Amino acid sequence: MNFQQLCHAIRAACTIANSTGVRVDSVIIVGSQSILGTYRDASELPPEATRTLEVDLMANIDDENTLVFLSDAIEGVAGELSLFEETHGFSIDGVDTSTSVLPAGWRDRLVPVRNADTIDIVTGMQYTGWCLDPADCCVAKIAAGRQKDKDYVFALFHAGLVDPSVVQQRLCEVPDYPADKKSQANAALANHFSDTRNSRRGHLPTNDQSPA
Repeated sequence: MNFQQLCHAIRAACTIANSTGVRVDSVIIVGSQSILGTYRDASELPPEATRTLEVDLMANIDDENTLVFLSDAIEGVAGELSLFEETHGFSIDGVDTSTSVLPAGWRDRLVPVRNADTIDIVTGMQYTGWCLDPADCCVAKIAAGRQKDKDYVFALFHAGLVDPSVVQQRLCEVPDYPADKKSQANAALANHFSDTRNSRRGHLPTNDQSPA
């Protein structure tokens, strides 16, 4: 995906939500494509970061029941295998607050996306997409534990776009996160760092090697 498609997703999701009669002027992007809120030029990102053609988001409202209702409405119109996906080449997955494991203070670090491309072309209403801070997104991905999520996080580390130490710290700040799950997430980070160090050593000559 790219930044223009993210803006389109924000506009479309808000428009769909408003069509239900609930006033919504912003959504929160919690999936991998939230990285585009910070790094808007996709060419700056590793392939693992923009590979998916799905945007995970939720309406920025407080009432959980209404949020779930709106997520279902958004996905019903623009989700996988929809006419929207067929037309535009990407889909929108409506989620709720239970979808992602996030550290304390994540809302305070949200990155706004608000421009001409997030304006409703019919009503003129300005919409906003609030994207996760990259390190918070990485916490959610590491906590999910799937290989594709770990590949996403480690690719951002290798590209120097996210500080691993910040992710490690914020992982400790996730409220009500089971100790065994947190241990597994920390182990995944530790194993990655160990593998990376070993890989680097493998490219260095040992003491008994001399150049040809």
